[in-house]
Amino acid sequence: MAGSSARRGALWAIGIVVALVVVATGGWLFFVHQMKERIIETLGPNGSVEEIDVGFGHVTLSRVRLRGPKDWPAADAMRAERIVLDVDMHSLIAKPIHLRSVSVDNYYLSIVRSTDGRVRILPGLKETAREVDAKTDSKERTEREAHAREEKLIDRVSFERGSMEFYDSTVQDPPYRVLIGDARATVEHIHLPALTDRTELAMTGSIKGPSHTGTVTWGGWMIIANKDSQTRATLRNVDVATLDPYLLKKAGAKAAVTGGTIDMVVDATVKGYRIHAPGTLTLNHLQISDTGNPLDTFLSIPTKAAIAALSNRKEQIKLDFVLDGDLRDPKFSLNESLSKKLAAGFAKALGVSAEGIARGAGDTVRGIGNALKSLLGQ
Repeated sequence: MAGSSARRGALWAIGIVVALVVVATGGWLFFVHQMKERIIETLGPNGSVEEIDVGFGHVTLSRVRLRGPKDWPAADAMRAERIVLDVDMHSLIAKPIHLRSVSVDNYYLSIVRSTDGRVRILPGLKETAREVDAKTDSKERTEREAHAREEKLIDRVSFERGSMEFYDSTVQDPPYRVLIGDARATVEHIHLPALTDRTELAMTGSIKGPSHTGTVTWGGWMIIANKDSQTRATLRNVDVATLDPYLLKKAGAKAAVTGGTIDMVVDATVKGYRIHAPGTLTLNHLQISDTGNPLDTFLSIPTKAAIAALSNRKEQIKLDFVLDGDLRDPKFSLNESLSKKLAAGFAKALGVSAEGIARGAGDTVRGIGNALKSLLGQ
């Protein structure tokens, strides 16, 4: 009798386990079907994926591509040889939906900063989602909206063995290009859809210049919903020529930079859309040449005055600055603010007096007069 009861208990236990497995498998297959559809829909007409491989708890996307729209400066907005999603199977039964990790390997990502300072990344995905919703009936649209509101948690997104290409329209047209190679990045704790938790961010990479290859690191935390953040950015041994548009204030032709590297550290805090960012910039072995153009300036100092002051200060020039402003104010520009801060600090660090700058300015005025006389045949 006891043996019979034990066998019945064992059978019940096995039945429960089998039932749970069937439910989990059914939930997983339903999840995979929806995920495949959503991936293809989200990529839209500009996107493609060669293969979607489904394993138990893993989804692997191979050779993913998102082409750039017509106004995009690069052919592709994103490419990746492989994207792997590690799914918590338990979350298919008990909400919220939980992804342990999303890993993006052997990738390329282009990022655009428009003239108004707006940063664009992965263009077209939101537009595609809206177009798909517009084509569906009200019942399906309601289901999609409910799905979008579902709580989702992604523990970690990682980018490995890739490159990021920045196109900045705020400094020149066509956009200025900065390529970050050997780029690795992580984003930890993404809580959708609210995005009101702190998300940890980190990125490292290299910037290759004409004569030096420097490194860039950036990391900290951000609350994506309201943009509050605390981050640190560092540059080490970056070629000055690579950052010319951010350092040189042009009036006519720019002063020629013939050598030097930059080290920089900026600790930025954003609270209520206000930024406070103290930093230090160090110019190492800076060399500029006089092209003969009377309009040339370097950080607002006439080139002749800057070269004279640099003759005894070629090793290292350290500039401290603090950026403060309201990010919602259309008149506030980080580029302009940094340029003004560095211009003021540069003259002070070099010990260029007001008299010296005035003398350089006088040379500039005379040079303009001579240039005008030549043009008019006088």
